[in-house]
Amino acid sequence: MAKKKDKHAHKTNAVRIVEAEGIPYKLYEYDAPEGFLDGVSVADALHQNPAQVFKTLVTVGSSRECHVCVIPVCRELDLKKAAKHFGEKKLEMILARDITKVTGYIKGGCSPVGMKKQYTTAIDASAANFDTIMVSGGKVGLQMELAAEGLLHLTGGALADLTANEETGA
Repeated sequence: MAKKKDKHAHKTNAVRIVEAEGIPYKLYEYDAPEGFLDGVSVADALHQNPAQVFKTLVTVGSSRECHVCVIPVCRELDLKKAAKHFGEKKLEMILARDITKVTGYIKGGCSPVGMKKQYTTAIDASAANFDTIMVSGGKVGLQMELAAEGLLHLTGGALADLTANEETGA
């Protein structure tokens, strides 16, 4: 399957990896004039269901290991549920200033695919409610739509109950 070279293509590390693995995806661009938009604003800008647009959160556990949580932009991460999933006594968010150092991505453009290191990853179980979900394409202003199974394959991740409230978004 030959790929046409497009000088306007957004070849972030995340996009390169998805293509190399042959996983079907679509890219969407949005404007972020201030350099960053919160996830619900991104979903609105792309006319997408916020329950289907996922944000990438990086945490650090008591073990000092980093773990990645991919949850809907309209939901809050439940650190206790996530800690239990990862087998940690306690989890906390990494500091915003450490995002680039830990992931290789900048705040607002952090994709669960193609980080500097492959961290243990969990995707909120609500992803199973949709044929596809959207995650960052690896830079601010770029979203990537793909099947949750593809994202699980790429990240070596697992589905888990990670969010604070119990609504399913189905």
